Amino acid sequence: MANVVVVGAQWGDEGKGKIVDWLSDQADVVARYQGGHNAGHTLVINGQTYKLALLPSGVVRQSKLSVIGNGVVFDPQAFVDEVAKLRGQGVDVGPHNLRVAENVTLILPLHRELDALRENANKATAIGTTQRGIGPAYEDKVGRRAIRLMDLADLATLPHKVERLLTHHNALRRGLGLEEFKSADIVKDLAAFAPVLLPYAEAVWRLLDSKRREGKRILFEGAQGALLDVDHGTYPYVTSSNTVAAQAATGTGMGPGAVGYVLGICKAYTTRVGQGPFPTELLNEIGEEIGRRGKEFGVNTGRKRRCGWFDAVLVRQTVRTCGINGLALTKLDILDGFDTIEVCVGYKLDGKEIDYLPAGEGAQARIEPIYETIEGWKEPTANARSWADLPAQAIKYVRRIEELVGCPIALLSTSPEREDTILVQNPFEA
Repeated sequence: MANVVVVGAQWGDEGKGKIVDWLSDQADVVARYQGGHNAGHTLVINGQTYKLALLPSGVVRQSKLSVIGNGVVFDPQAFVDEVAKLRGQGVDVGPHNLRVAENVTLILPLHRELDALRENANKATAIGTTQRGIGPAYEDKVGRRAIRLMDLADLATLPHKVERLLTHHNALRRGLGLEEFKSADIVKDLAAFAPVLLPYAEAVWRLLDSKRREGKRILFEGAQGALLDVDHGTYPYVTSSNTVAAQAATGTGMGPGAVGYVLGICKAYTTRVGQGPFPTELLNEIGEEIGRRGKEFGVNTGRKRRCGWFDAVLVRQTVRTCGINGLALTKLDILDGFDTIEVCVGYKLDGKEIDYLPAGEGAQARIEPIYETIEGWKEPTANARSWADLPAQAIKYVRRIEELVGCPIALLSTSPEREDTILVQNPFEA
């Protein structure tokens, strides 16, 4: 019996929500291990749509325990609002089925404001953040001045910790000619959150270790995608945390041996939100058509996603940096009806062929895709639930992707509905 890590194998928005929901039916615990409320999951269950940002996908299933790990940055107001929204949809959410790591870093209003100031100050330095304070909160975490959830349980020492935080932030404010923050105001706001948040606080590393020893199945859920990893992504156009599968261990306090099977999620094409390199981007009618068919807009931000052909070079790279055992291929139906489909099988950089994405920002901007043309299919793949339901040419496309990325397809998704899934290998039974 394996625990399972779900990781995005592209730049995020691969359809992880549906796959995590599909897997959560078999899991006992669903644990979120990185990111903040800047990347959302859309779940469609029995015709009801749930849009999640911070909460693990397991919360919509009442028999599951959901966990927010220490690798997440946690916005108290966003958390309260999301819990209230789900309760309004009839979902029972509370400390009995949702636990939050006591050592999770908090996102404060000053983080959101700083994020927006930086992003809007100069177009030349903008990287396309959601301006929700994620990056500045991670900066304070590694700078050892963050306020953490456990700090709300000791209000006597909280003022000292806030003063330490403001030593840094008020210096920035002075440099920008802005009014400084007052420690007392921040302490007052945090104290008001304490009775609401502390019932959820837990030593998550201990809880998950206990569940693992009991033989419970744990599903580790990340946000964004591996190509937005702060080390292994298209730096500096990345998020501020590690998004690769190894973060599932450090982001929940478990050892690497507890992780188990790694399931990578990727679309049958490629999308990206925000700035940064995108070798297969289609700045034409085909790109617009893929975006229209795929409803390629951010779950929480509404931002339009850039669209392009499937990039096998990138997915092959994330298969290796994440140790992916199997792929879940989503949105195959969006490619229905195209006469031909292009797949990127390599790059040219300064006239030389290469088979990986270089780390340098300048080199990433100069690479040119090398395409292989594959015959399309006219019959629909939408709602298919078995290989027999798929057109022969669609199966050939899937098999070619497996060859190019060096990884088998474990699941194939053919619509947002959880039942429209073709199972090849169950990750929990691998």
